[in-house]
Amino acid sequence: MSELSPSDRPDTLGIIGAGRIGQALARIALRANRHVIIANSRGPDSLASVVAPFGSAVAAGSVADAAACAMVALAVRWENLSSAVTGPVWAGQTVIDATNAVRIPSLEPIPLGERTSSEIVAELVSGAWLVRAANRMPATILGADPTAHGGHRVLFVSGDHQPAKAAVSDLFENAGFFTLDLGDLVTGSRLQQGGGPLAGQDLVHFAQP
Repeated sequence: MSELSPSDRPDTLGIIGAGRIGQALARIALRANRHVIIANSRGPDSLASVVAPFGSAVAAGSVADAAACAMVALAVRWENLSSAVTGPVWAGQTVIDATNAVRIPSLEPIPLGERTSSEIVAELVSGAWLVRAANRMPATILGADPTAHGGHRVLFVSGDHQPAKAAVSDLFENAGFFTLDLGDLVTGSRLQQGGGPLAGQDLVHFAQP
């Protein structure tokens, strides 16, 4: 583990998943003046080339290190999710669900019956407060400057715990996004997940003159 520690830096975002979405979330955290601990299943030694471009504010850690942060983002493929979150103790963290129940690379939605993917994720991290966010756009757009078009890129949040939603909204707003609350976890998840009306939408909010 590097010099960054969740206990030493309460503003640290833990990210489980070091692929394109995980790295996009790291860029967002840096724009919001946060520190980051990013982790994957292969351990911190495998992430040297990932964290190097970010500088000292982003450190590689274990999954347990990332999960120990007060706010944790899940950015792993759906088929790897269960194994990725099994092991850490989930107790009061705010967890950002940036996952998608889709097949890679076709992006075909995986049938979940009548359930939303976030309901399943919430069970996997039972004990944490889950907020659905940052899952509906490609990594290239998610990680880009959200103010590049003269407005603020829209980012939706949903969840059942208002303080957790407020904390997630604060993170993204400090990074330049315009956040919109879609309500409870199930309602928002149906709108945002693969096949939902908001999936893949790149929306920009412009302030009224």
